[in-house]
Amino acid sequence: MEDKQGWTRRNFLKTGAIVTGAGAVGVLGLSKVAFTKSPTYATMIDLTKCDGCKNEPMPKCVEACRRVNEKKFPNPQEQIKDLWPQKTHDDWSRKRDVTSTLTPYNWTTIQKVEVEGEDVFIPRRCMHCENPPCSNLCPFGALDKHGDGSVVINHALCLGGAKCKAVCPWHIPQRQSGVGIYLKLQPMPAGGGVMYKCDFCHDRTKKGLIPACVEACEKRLGDKKPLFFGRRDEMLKMAHDRAREINGFIYGEKENGGTGTFYVSRIPFEKIDMKLKETKPTLTMGKVQNPLRDVNGWAKGFLIGPAVSALGAVGLALYDRKRSAKASASSVKPGIAPSENKQTED
Repeated sequence: MEDKQGWTRRNFLKTGAIVTGAGAVGVLGLSKVAFTKSPTYATMIDLTKCDGCKNEPMPKCVEACRRVNEKKFPNPQEQIKDLWPQKTHDDWSRKRDVTSTLTPYNWTTIQKVEVEGEDVFIPRRCMHCENPPCSNLCPFGALDKHGDGSVVINHALCLGGAKCKAVCPWHIPQRQSGVGIYLKLQPMPAGGGVMYKCDFCHDRTKKGLIPACVEACEKRLGDKKPLFFGRRDEMLKMAHDRAREINGFIYGEKENGGTGTFYVSRIPFEKIDMKLKETKPTLTMGKVQNPLRDVNGWAKGFLIGPAVSALGAVGLALYDRKRSAKASASSVKPGIAPSENKQTED
């Protein structure tokens, strides 16, 4: 029987075994690390030109992102169960209209800070790192780094363990409980829903289209737009050219080992980061290093991955066995021996 996410239980068990094996190889230092191959795509965001669409009901990039991704948004099962053994769960389903932060229903947001008497508007979403720790360290292999530069969560495979959020320097991915295959594993501590974030409009770029946020920005401002999309090498050159032109600074070129999102500002990003931290958001702009640079942390991630993956596979097997036993018991009719009942394979 296939579940609503399009994955059979047998496929999941096989996937768990594959992830376990891949994790063991990773500990030996033989794992394939998700380094990108050129050419990949990237964006360049000129903060000297972004006005946050302050005269619009909603920033155009935010509006476009929500519109094109609405079909991917979660529809949680009620009542949402707490995450075992915690007594809490993550639920944004009653806050779907929130745009001031990243949520499972809002993958792009605009931050505003005042620095040196100037308002600075900062579009924020997944940075799409060159060597993403979220993808490399996901215990269930639910994140993929594609050749076009996008880092995409497989919602059908994600259990919402939130390791991706923990290893992301900007804590980008957000969890919605009450959805996903983790529901079939409770009360095992295998996850807590599904993680959501910007996927760089991967479906659009495969068709030769540009990301929806870039398209919306261009439709509003034309040549004066602050948001650009193209080959990563071209976007990086554009960022350096603009930084030289305004005697400014670049963010995203080296942070976390390099990303697919370059910001250019005439104000130092250290000052922008200080102002952001005054409002205590999770989306800061400090200098960060990729945790995969730490060999011990890298190996530890792969050691934990197989263990958690195996735990999930065992839990699903137990769930399957329990369900099969219930089905067998309910199918036995009075006066008929169990051996006379037809068994239907699940």
